[in-house]
Amino acid sequence: ADMIWCIGKSSGMVQLKKLLPLDILYQASHDAGSVGGLWSEHHRAFAKFIMRYSPRSVFEIGGGHGILAKECKKIGDVGWMILEPNPPSAISESGAKYTKGFFDADYTFNDPFDAVVHSHVFEHMYDVMSFTDKLRGFLEQDKMLFFSLPNMLAMLKEKYTNAINFEHTFLLAEEYVEFLMIEHGFAIENKEYFLDNHSIFYACRRSQAGRQAGISPILYDRNKELFFKYIRHYEEVVEDLNERIQNTGSPIYLFGAHVFSQYLIEFGLRTGRIVSILDNAPAKQGKRLYGTNLMVRSPNVLRDERSPIVILRAGAYNEEIKSDILGNINPSAEFWM
Repeated sequence: ADMIWCIGKSSGMVQLKKLLPLDILYQASHDAGSVGGLWSEHHRAFAKFIMRYSPRSVFEIGGGHGILAKECKKIGDVGWMILEPNPPSAISESGAKYTKGFFDADYTFNDPFDAVVHSHVFEHMYDVMSFTDKLRGFLEQDKMLFFSLPNMLAMLKEKYTNAINFEHTFLLAEEYVEFLMIEHGFAIENKEYFLDNHSIFYACRRSQAGRQAGISPILYDRNKELFFKYIRHYEEVVEDLNERIQNTGSPIYLFGAHVFSQYLIEFGLRTGRIVSILDNAPAKQGKRLYGTNLMVRSPNVLRDERSPIVILRAGAYNEEIKSDILGNINPSAEFWM
């Protein structure tokens, strides 16, 4: 599907014009955040952030892998219920309970809880105004809302391909998050950054009523400039990569069965010389990457290659991926980053 991006002149919000149907986009469990050392660090840090408030019972939206629940339970005794459209078939070792469904306008839940949590869910919503309004009605007065979301503005500045895409369909920068919270009756009690370019944690308390908030007029020019710099950057990156592909005889691999690769390919990366896509997620290995003819393999296929080349544009995860391949699989691998 083509991505057509727009910007709102009054808000400066960069957003995707045509959205994919949710039943196509999320026809299986969403595995983001379940693989990798950096994600493990994120979950531990977010768990500490949540447990400072000592919640006794938590309702989590999304979070199908249950890792966050497990980390919070290491810190304190907390009951945990996860709402998930595709719950895991096996019982989670986190000890969390599951209920199947979407957090939409019709959803109800009758058991008591004193906090709602969502992690890297906000940016996937198609209607954030309705989602935030639903949260306001779902939470009783003085109950807590904790959430983590990608630091999307920092990611766009760093030219990360997983900043905005067919899943992250709008540039949910801090100004917009805080606008949504104020407008819908949440008081922001705490905010914390996980690394400079990964995630932002929020702790918000449900207050009596929303207040009128404003959007700065400077966001239109700022966001438009950032977006076009991002486009120009990848046009230049792909032109350079294609020249390097033409001039080498070494086997070439592309890392990331995700937007990391799809963006490069749609910007014109020549794939004829690429052996396969590499990805650490077992659920993706042995399958074809959407929109391409390339199959996904474990990075372990590099083990017997002589001086393989890996094209790596995986944002904040670059160094973790590179170190793992060089230290554990093939020290002769060359990276084009």
